[in-house]
Order: sequence, then C-alpha cells, then structure tokens
Amino acid sequence: MSMRKLRCNFFLLFLFTGLLMLSGCVAATADKATPVDTSWHYHSIVDAAFVKEHMKVPMPETTMFIDSRPYKTKYVKGHIPGAVNIPLTEFDKKKDMLPKDKNALLVFYCGGPKCKLSHKSAVKAEKLGYTNVKVYSLGYPDWMAKEGSYASVSAEYVADKIAGNKAMIIDSRPQMTKYNKSHIPSAINIPFTHFDSLKGKLPRDPDTPLIFYCGGLKCKLSHKSAVIAREMGYTNVAIFAKGYPEWKKQFGASGEAIAVTAGEVEGTIDPEKFNEIIAKNPGSITLIDVRDPDEFAAGHIKTAVNIPVESLEPRIKDLPGDKPIIYVCTTGARSGEAYYMTLDVREELKEVYYVEAEIDFKKDGSYDLKKNP
Repeated sequence: MSMRKLRCNFFLLFLFTGLLMLSGCVAATADKATPVDTSWHYHSIVDAAFVKEHMKVPMPETTMFIDSRPYKTKYVKGHIPGAVNIPLTEFDKKKDMLPKDKNALLVFYCGGPKCKLSHKSAVKAEKLGYTNVKVYSLGYPDWMAKEGSYASVSAEYVADKIAGNKAMIIDSRPQMTKYNKSHIPSAINIPFTHFDSLKGKLPRDPDTPLIFYCGGLKCKLSHKSAVIAREMGYTNVAIFAKGYPEWKKQFGASGEAIAVTAGEVEGTIDPEKFNEIIAKNPGSITLIDVRDPDEFAAGHIKTAVNIPVESLEPRIKDLPGDKPIIYVCTTGARSGEAYYMTLDVREELKEVYYVEAEIDFKKDGSYDLKKNP
C-alpha cells in the first residue's frame, strides 16, 4: 500500500471517529437542553398497584379516590371504580365532598403524566389540612392500560349507549328478587352466582362493549362479573357502579317493572321486626351474612355467621332448622338469592327470610338499615 493511500485511509478513519464523537455530543447536548420538567409534580406520587390495593367495594370512609377531570367530557365516559368527581375548576365549590377526617387517604388523578389537574387539587387538599394526600400521576390512561382493569361509567353514558344500541347492558343481580321486578331498559340478566352457566348470553365478538351493573356502590356483583368477562377475553368492559338505584333516581323505572301481587315481597322480613329481634332477642334466629369475607371483617352484626352466597349452596343441607333463618347483605340482592337458593335445596324449611334493605354495617357490630324503595 502506498504512503498516500495509507494517509488517506487514516484521514477517513479520523473523520469518521470525529463525526461519531460529534453526534454523541450533539445528542448529549440535546438531552440536556430538553429535560423533563417535573417541578410542578406533587411531592407524593403513587402507582396503579397502590390504587388497586386501596380500591374496595364499598369504599371505606377513610379512603377517597378523586377524579380531577371535567365531568361531562371525561368522568362520565369512564373513571376509576369508586372515584368521585371533583374537577379542579370546581374544587372550592365541592370541597365539602371530601371526608371529614383530615387523616383520610386521598388519591387524586387525572389524564396522565402531562395533566396538572390532580397535582393542583392535591395542593389544595393539603392546604385544607389533609395529611395523607397522594397523586396517581400516570392517571386514568395508565389505569386502563393495566391487565384486568376496567372502567366505571355514569348513568348518562349508559343511557347514551342504550339509545344508540352501542353496548350490551348486563344486570348482575338475582333474577327473582331484583331483575324481574325492575331493571334498566334493554338489560339482559346474568346473575353473578349463575355466571358460568349463563355466560353463553354474552356476544361472540370480544370487542363488544359490555356494561355490568347491580345494586349500587355497596354491591360487588357487577365488579366480580366484569373481572370474569375480562378473563374471558372481552376487551371493552365497564361497570355502572352506582347501578340500578342511580338509574331509577335519574330516569325512573321506565316502565320496566314486571307486575307483582300487592303486599310484602315474598320471603322478606319486615325491617322493623328485624330490628326488634336483633335488639331484644338475637339468639332466637340463625342470622347468616352472605357478603364476602372482607366485607364481613369490616363490620357485621355480632350474632351473624358469614357464608358468602357463592359458597352457600353445598352448606344449606347442614343449616339448623330449629329456628328461623334470616339472610342479610348490603342491598338485599345477595340475601334474596340466598333465600331462593335455600327453598330450592330444602323445601321443608318453612321459616326462611331475607332483609330487603340497604344495610350499612359498622365495625362495632351496630348497623344502619334503610328500607329499599
């Protein structure tokens, strides 16, 4: 190789190396010139795992998820289950929605890492004296991207989907005690406890929008049904968490009620009579709480035995028949199903009842009972 060619190759190598170094410097300079500005972030950030850990049904009084996005354009169409809506622009007007306990856990979120609404709301809450404030900075888009997650929607959204025939509405409540009496128009009935045998009612297309509902914010049936639907491969699953009570409040029964005979509902015990028994002679009945174990642990009537409705059927044969059996839950949905399940298995039991009411169970064994309309 000639000296001239050797020098030429050396020059080209030197030039190539210089260009590489120069490009690295430019990239480094560019990186330094466009840092991610997080100066406006709230000081306590949490992730989706934290949110999921604290998401309960019903939500405890010591925890609140707050959606800081606008109501009509965002919250209505989908939000994290259990979240209340306090838009930043209405924070001062709606601050009374926050818990009275200043040590309660508050988790604010909005539309993702570029959204400042939740961070600003968290600052406002802290200034009000709240001591346990967090921000889920990745927000609603991150929540929906997580495997198994589902959204909660509003009554207006459900009504829009019904009007446009754009979704399948599924009532997760028992057929006899709830669905047959009244339900959201166009809704089909797949009770959670019969989900496996009735899942064939669901559409074949896994992308079909599905909206599950049951008896309100204290009812778990729609949540459990949504989880199963997601596991089955359905990709567009939501719940209407406020359920039928909210639908009836906003739109009425819509003529959906099936005619029933006048008088008390079959199988129910008069709420006042129930209160009297618990107050004066609770040992005179077999009281069975058919809620989930975590609900039972959070608060229950002291004399109650916990048998979740999904586990009840094989145990009915062993229930004592020497005194009346009364089933309770939070809304009358699961307890009503337990009543009919018991009649199917043991027709000889004559004194079986359930409480058709909304019951708020307290940690100390007391409860508040409100008769369902």
